[in-house]
Amino acid sequence: MPKIKPLAETLRPTNLSEVVGQQHILGQNKVLRQIIESGNISNMIFYGPSGTGKTTIANIAAKCSNRTFYKLNATTANLSDVREVTQSVGMLGNENGILLYLDEIQNFNKKQQQALLECIENGDVVLIASTTENPYFYVYNAILSRSNVFDFKPLQTSDIESALARGVEYIKQNSPTFNALPDAITHMAQMSGGDVRRALNSLELAHSVLPLGGDVTLEIAEQCTQKQAMTYDKLGDNHYDILSAFQKSIRGSDPNAALHYLARLLTAGDIQSPTRRMLVIAAEDIGLAYPNALPITKAAVDSAFQLGLPEAQIPLAEAVILLCMAPKSNSGVNAIHAAMADIASGHLGNIPEHLRDIHYEGGKLKKMSGYKYPHDFPNHYTPQQYLPDELIDAEYYTPAENKFEQELNDYWKKIK
Repeated sequence: MPKIKPLAETLRPTNLSEVVGQQHILGQNKVLRQIIESGNISNMIFYGPSGTGKTTIANIAAKCSNRTFYKLNATTANLSDVREVTQSVGMLGNENGILLYLDEIQNFNKKQQQALLECIENGDVVLIASTTENPYFYVYNAILSRSNVFDFKPLQTSDIESALARGVEYIKQNSPTFNALPDAITHMAQMSGGDVRRALNSLELAHSVLPLGGDVTLEIAEQCTQKQAMTYDKLGDNHYDILSAFQKSIRGSDPNAALHYLARLLTAGDIQSPTRRMLVIAAEDIGLAYPNALPITKAAVDSAFQLGLPEAQIPLAEAVILLCMAPKSNSGVNAIHAAMADIASGHLGNIPEHLRDIHYEGGKLKKMSGYKYPHDFPNHYTPQQYLPDELIDAEYYTPAENKFEQELNDYWKKIK
């Protein structure tokens, strides 16, 4: 039997007018469109999630350049595969040069990427590499310096709906009574996680449920999508993007956004990352404005690990709401950063004599050296020098403008 192409591959655009989304780089007068339409293709790196058009655009670029197109995947390719491509330069059919598309370049180590550099230096081979990870962390600097980096974004729901509509029309050619209702189309688009390939796979599955035609209803669409697709890799950039958005939403006192990002992490089965970040937030962003935030968050985290998912989401959600609504202060983190900066710059000084250990030195009891025991004085306070002479005027902590810290500051001033 002849091999049947997946719907997503069958409908892969062959020109820029068929491409959906990425208008920030492919819209009229945008740089990438102009490069491709000129046919003068240069080395490029496409960075973005799966299913957003990176391979499609590479195919179209190769077609416009009139170069022979080779495709390798760095997860399975090796140096011999690269050499096989480069050795074909100038052979029959390759007179116009080669365009090498290397998918998932982050899986090539430095030595392998250096081999790529050798083959693109003289211009006989043009490299288009794609990656789902930040290229500035994973791609060899020498390749980066010779390439233009283009950021591919997750597709919008409306973009994917357009691709699904095209898919429905294609299926109708062989199954005239097949159709997908608008709410089913919208559901499949929304559940694709910005991945057009995943959406078309859902449509293809729906067609297999209705081989003789009929309407794809919302119920059928829900069965064919099951669970929303999320771009999530615990060791990848998207993981840290979500965590960053999570912390910044709490810091910005937006409980709705914070709960959204918490839900994304928990849906992926990740409890460790958000709970660790919540403990940091309680100390770093709420701090002394509401000191009880830290023990409350710790209790919620302990409860979450004891309960496990899905029940763990309840105490974690409540703690996130509390952190969002609590007053904020970064005075503590600023204070320790200032102190650490002095240490890093070598501003240490000698510990004052009266603060040194009074117990044993060479088997003999040391003298008190003038230390004043604060509890022997009114309000358990008496003035004396604590900082080294070199840092006697250093001030690391500045009280923030919140009720708790101002009350502490007022008390501090009063007893002094």
